[in-house]
Amino acid sequence: NRRSPRTYDRDLYKARHLIENFFARLKQFRAIATRYDKTARNFLAAVHLAAAVVWLN
Repeated sequence: NRRSPRTYDRDLYKARHLIENFFARLKQFRAIATRYDKTARNFLAAVHLAAAVVWLN
């Protein structure tokens, strides 16, 4: 029961929310969430591919 509400930057919160939602959608890809690839190069390629799929949908 606050008497005065806390102040926050609305634009910063909006941008952070978009980024958090994007990572949540990326984690739906099993290979990304469990990191099956052994090398960093292959994992980064999988992240790029999944990001492209998320962006296109």
